[in-house]
Amino acid sequence: MPDFDLERVYITTHRGAVIAGVDEAGRGPWAGPVIASAVILDIERIPYDLCSSLDDSKKLSATRRAVLFRALYKCGAATIGVGQASVKEIDANNILNATHLAMARAIEQIGHKVNLALVDGNVEPPLPCDVTTVVKGDSKSLSIAAASVVAKVTRDRLMAELATVCPGYGWETNMGYGTKKHQDAISRLGITAYHRRSFAPIKTAMNSAAV
Repeated sequence: MPDFDLERVYITTHRGAVIAGVDEAGRGPWAGPVIASAVILDIERIPYDLCSSLDDSKKLSATRRAVLFRALYKCGAATIGVGQASVKEIDANNILNATHLAMARAIEQIGHKVNLALVDGNVEPPLPCDVTTVVKGDSKSLSIAAASVVAKVTRDRLMAELATVCPGYGWETNMGYGTKKHQDAISRLGITAYHRRSFAPIKTAMNSAAV
């Protein structure tokens, strides 16, 4: 389970430091933007029951994520920033660079200086603060776990909205991932403005449609 050990190590050597956990949602899907979140947790004020419930968003049910999402915004001990990179930015810059752009926007939305970003993964994004990457960080750091929940819930809700704009692709349940329903819909309905044309399966579908 995640805890505050990583945050406390840095605070011990950098008294008064502001630390944000950073994570993303939506690197793998064939459609929709990539979303990142940056979350600063007040270690002294965050409710114990909230800390004990936070975990890697992939290990939590959608219902549990929604409960934690509301709790983070209402607890008064979390400062939250959310950033996104559009499909056009993904296609123009590649998904990794677009993800880093979304992370930088999430840090910017925090609204005040961040000293250290604990970032899930092993690739350091260019952020306006010190960065420490943490492999499987959403299972180790409570700040990153909080960011993973915020990013996941935010993107899932956005994809549900896009599903009403482009019905038939099942985005309200597959979130833009390449499920069979999504593949079948592409064959029947074609490619939308929300599909990532730089992704190989979408390129293949577009080439097939052009033949």
